[in-house]
Amino acid sequence: MNYIKKFKKNAKGLSPVIASIILIAVTVAVSVVVAAWMGGMTIGLMGNTEQATVTNAVFSTDGSSINATIRNTGGANVVIQSATLDGNAGTLTPTGTIASLTIPKGQTGCIIISGYTLSPAITSGAQYNLKLTTAKGNTLTYPITFS
Repeated sequence: MNYIKKFKKNAKGLSPVIASIILIAVTVAVSVVVAAWMGGMTIGLMGNTEQATVTNAVFSTDGSSINATIRNTGGANVVIQSATLDGNAGTLTPTGTIASLTIPKGQTGCIIISGYTLSPAITSGAQYNLKLTTAKGNTLTYPITFS
């Protein structure tokens, strides 16, 4: 019995207040490290996103082709892979200052879409939906009216 009393008397422990402060400090340090790590991962992923819009699209005077202007505002190049006009596939031909179907980030490019057929034939005043599909699978849609 005497030994137990002596042990308790000489034993020094950590104050509950100090223990709480240490636990909180460790938790905050770990959460800062995890937040920095996750932030680095998301910045890397978000910096290379594909963001493009069709700013204008017009039919040629005879309705045999469409001239579309695409603006790339994302952090990656946009590659236009296919085009459809109300479900009918068309042939893509690059034009303007962009020499291919790739539109570099921060630039605007023009693409001519031709070789499609519509049944019934294109009619004046009718509205159609132009859909451009990128290599990453994104779809750019633009309503276009033949006049």
